[in-house]
Amino acid sequence: MNVKKANIKSPFNWLVRFIKGMFIGSGAILPGVSGGALAAIFGLYEPIIEFLSDIRTHFTKNVLYFLPVGLGGLFGVFVLATPIDYGLTHFPVHVLWGFIGAIFGTLPSLYREAGKEGREKRHIVIAVTTAVLAFSLLIYANNHLDIEVPQTTLSWLIAGGIFASGMIVPGLSPSNILIYLHLYQPLTAGIRMLDWSIIFPLAIGAVIVVLSFSKLMSLLMDKAYATVFHLILGFVVASTVIIAPDGILYQGFQLMDYVSVAAIFIVGLLLGYWMGQLEERYK
Repeated sequence: MNVKKANIKSPFNWLVRFIKGMFIGSGAILPGVSGGALAAIFGLYEPIIEFLSDIRTHFTKNVLYFLPVGLGGLFGVFVLATPIDYGLTHFPVHVLWGFIGAIFGTLPSLYREAGKEGREKRHIVIAVTTAVLAFSLLIYANNHLDIEVPQTTLSWLIAGGIFASGMIVPGLSPSNILIYLHLYQPLTAGIRMLDWSIIFPLAIGAVIVVLSFSKLMSLLMDKAYATVFHLILGFVVASTVIIAPDGILYQGFQLMDYVSVAAIFIVGLLLGYWMGQLEERYK
């Protein structure tokens, strides 16, 4: 998307960008989901990276364009943290399948985005290989990694960097890494309770990582756009499949439970597809 040509003053476009930011923010704190992957799905990853890698160019227009995205992201992180946590605790199957449906619904748009500068057979191979390897690594991490890190200012700085890495590297789920380090629940609790001893170093660590690596990602996209986006596509598929609920979570399910899950999945699918189509129209 060309931010310079976008209609940043349209109330409807402003609301759509806010909703996208809300999804990205909520996805950033949802285990198994990558904020960067959702940004790519909604067509925001490339313009965000371009902006962060060269902040001074078209600064005012970029700020006005990304303002609703940032506000939506904060809404997703702070306001939706409690209901998402409640939903994952009491209705994990419904919540996870809703997110899976929304992500799958936007895959056609992401696929077109990946091929907009050309697509060769090797790019398909890259996407499939990335998906398989990423899925295998995530399965291994889920089954074997269990490290506990003490909760200090330094650990929250590092956690902020990990948190931001999910935006820089689409498909990478920082929440999963924080779960392995036993920092995820204290982090979400700190966000809900507005614990600034956690939030402040978290924000500093995130800003340092984003500003340090966005330039590198921008250069990579300039040199090998199709390759980078097909890698992203593979990561997105793997990180989406991996959050499918475990069989044990279906214990006690009755027919109406499966019907409601299917309905939520379809609603998520249609919502994701609609958002992807909106993005295509903007382009």
